[in-house]
Parts: sequence; structure tokens; C-alpha cells
Amino acid sequence: MKMMKFSYSAIAALFILLLNGCVSVASSPASRFYMPISISKGEAKDKFEIPAGTIIVVGPIGIPDYQDRPQIVTTNKDSTLNFAQFDRWAEPLDSIFMRLLSDDMTAMLPSAAFHTFPCNFAIPLDYQVIVDIVQLDNQLDKQMALTAQWSIIDAKNRKMLVTKRSQFTQPIEPHNYSGVSMALSKVSISLSREIAQSLSTLPKATGK
Repeated sequence: MKMMKFSYSAIAALFILLLNGCVSVASSPASRFYMPISISKGEAKDKFEIPAGTIIVVGPIGIPDYQDRPQIVTTNKDSTLNFAQFDRWAEPLDSIFMRLLSDDMTAMLPSAAFHTFPCNFAIPLDYQVIVDIVQLDNQLDKQMALTAQWSIIDAKNRKMLVTKRSQFTQPIEPHNYSGVSMALSKVSISLSREIAQSLSTLPKATGK
């Protein structure tokens, strides 16, 4: 009975210490969230001509399953994957790509109007850009490698106009998660440039 009384007393004393802050409890580090930045119209080095009023929707965007998560995923030297516990994307990766591509192409094709998928299909769309990210590998001490399969569709006639596979590499500098975010911004510019250039070579969809 004395032993039980002692145990109760010890538990009560520990509870009081915890309330008073006398016993510290280790806390997890705060998570860091990263948001890649798109270019503005003034920053775009490449601009392409397209008929004024051309309406383009970007999306959907496909993401590899291993990258479809909040954690930033990197590739180790032995080809294993590392899921950062406290370094995360600020929004889903497909949404990040959709925003970056739409904003970057808006800067490169200033005469066009861009929307992101899903959008109101009552809008008289001219083109739809669909992108499937086939590969996205990040080596912190080296580079980002991105492979994308993308298509341009005549939105009125639902006809495939262009389909292409693009590959890019971008050094990760600095060699940390902030560098990964900056590298993603840069490869998005490269991919946007290829798509925007293709869009500028197409006649505006007429619906005929």
C-alpha cells in the first residue's frame, strides 16, 4: 500500500512540474515550406507572337507517384529516395507546375489569355496544354533532371496538334532544399519556353 501511495505521489509531482515548465519536453523542428517563383512579363527574355485574344488552358498536370506528396523528394547516390521530413512544398506539386507554366507562358505570350485546369469550359477555349511529368529527380549535390511529355490540343475540335517529350537538367545551387525550389523554377521556364514556341507556330483554332 505504501508503494502505491508513493507511485501516486510521484506521478502527481511530475504532472505539477510539467505544468510549471520545470521539465522540458523535446519538440520537433518546425517544418519549412517552399514555393517556386514564376517569372514576370518584364523578366521574360523570350517572347512569342500569337493572335491577340487566344485563350489557352493549362492542365491537367501528371506527377510521378513517388513525387506526389508534400515532402520534397531527393535521390541519393545509390538511387534510393529520401523524403524530407521537415522540408515540404507549400502546395501540391501538380498545382505548383500548373501555376508556374501558366504564369511563365503568360509572360512569354503576352497576347494570349491563360487559364488553369479545371476551368469553365463555357469559355471559348482555343488550346489546351496537357503535361505529364515522367521523371523528376533531385540530387542535392548535383542537379535536377526533368522529363516531360506534353501535348497541345485544339480545344474546339478536340484534335491533337502537337505532342512532344522534353528533357532538362538544372544545377541545384545552393545544394539544399532552397536550391531545389529555385531549380524547379528554372526548369519550368525552360519547359514553358518550348511549349510557348510551339503555340506561336500554330494557327488559331477556328472551330471549322
